[in-house]
Amino acid sequence: MDKFRAFRIDRGAGGVTAGFTDLTLNDLSEGDVVIRVSHSTINYKDALAATGAGRILRKFPLVGGIDLAGRVVCSEAGAFREGEAVLVNGCGLSETRDGGYAEYARVPADAVVPIPEGLTEAEAMQIGTAGFTAALAIHRMEQNAQRPENGPVVVTGATGGVGSLAIDMLAGRGYEVVALTGKPEQAPYLESIGAKHVLLRGEVDFGTRPMETAQWAGAIDNLGGDALTWLTRTVGYGGNIASVGLAAGHDLSTTVMPFILRAVCLLGINSVETPRALRLAVWKRIAADLRPTHLDTIAGSSIDFAELPDAFQDFIDGKVTGRTLVRIG
Repeated sequence: MDKFRAFRIDRGAGGVTAGFTDLTLNDLSEGDVVIRVSHSTINYKDALAATGAGRILRKFPLVGGIDLAGRVVCSEAGAFREGEAVLVNGCGLSETRDGGYAEYARVPADAVVPIPEGLTEAEAMQIGTAGFTAALAIHRMEQNAQRPENGPVVVTGATGGVGSLAIDMLAGRGYEVVALTGKPEQAPYLESIGAKHVLLRGEVDFGTRPMETAQWAGAIDNLGGDALTWLTRTVGYGGNIASVGLAAGHDLSTTVMPFILRAVCLLGINSVETPRALRLAVWKRIAADLRPTHLDTIAGSSIDFAELPDAFQDFIDGKVTGRTLVRIG
């Protein structure tokens, strides 16, 4: 196969560098499925990796991009047919193996998910890891008896990809969704995708007592730090808190009292290492009862592959709302 274009991240004496280069399949990480990539996307994690602002890659050099969708070129595993539409998210992409920012990818068969019926390759990447993470959080919460009739669910970091898709999915399931954001100008956007109420982070009293007045039946938290601590104090009896991110910090300062006296459950959500059976089940739900209904509002922004290097800094600076699709093929 001829050379193809890839966005590769490396590290040298001067720090992390990233840019386009030409590769062959032999330059890629080992795998038994070769995919012609048509679309990818940009996650906050991708921006951290490409700019060196966060320690994401565990080896260098690697092709960036934790998401990809495209068509199977060949499969040594026999599980996939030529031309089949597939996606890969997480599974070590752009951490321990080459990712989706390339015209071709080579990945293990266990990481490959057939795109569920009813979703296109572009839609699968509009959803991507962010939507998968949101859906996995809801799936885990509902396995733990979260129901719309229990009361409102609050979503922090609401304007990001995970937050936006979580709001949409929860609202579609009939939940009363409360969005917590530090961006007051985005309140109309949040209401348009399903939030019944919008709380401004700067106006919330996080409190200091081990337990504050119960306000929520559950929560999906993208922030960590003080916000997650506040949630442990304010989620009511039997409620679930899905911890999916640490945009505001990795510390958690709380007590065991909410977990004992209110039976609050703190669920850790890891979308990278999700077992295959669960990964397939969640993607099936994404194409069914968790399918986003405001996808073009949340992920209406798109760029060509050539524009990728100039797109990352806005994610680092917190200037991006929703999702950005990357057209590769």
